[in-house]
Amino acid sequence: QVQLVESGGGLVQAGGSLRLSCAASGRTFSSYAMGWFRQAPGKERKFVAAISWSGGTYYADSVKGRFTISRDNGKNMVYLQMKSLKPEDTAVYYCAADRTFLRPTIDGEYDYWGQGTQVTVSS
Repeated sequence: QVQLVESGGGLVQAGGSLRLSCAASGRTFSSYAMGWFRQAPGKERKFVAAISWSGGTYYADSVKGRFTISRDNGKNMVYLQMKSLKPEDTAVYYCAADRTFLRPTIDGEYDYWGQGTQVTVSS
């Protein structure tokens, strides 16, 4: 069982930065791949970024070059550094854990989810 708690969301102007954090419980955190997804109002949840247990990363095309996912297995933490934010980045951001990392862009592959944190980017 893994419990995930996101933090770091907020209101920021376009062009600004935020860092989201996800704290994970459980002794086996390092064996999980981790992902970030986001869901804007009235839209489907979409993949943002993922990181394997060894540090390999995937990004959605829409965030490449602007967002960076990282993890600290010693602290059971995963982060999403977001720069050059745009109004279209506004969404609830979710952290998720995946045992397999077979299809990291697919939300159905993830086993555990956090409650989400709101990010709002004003123009």
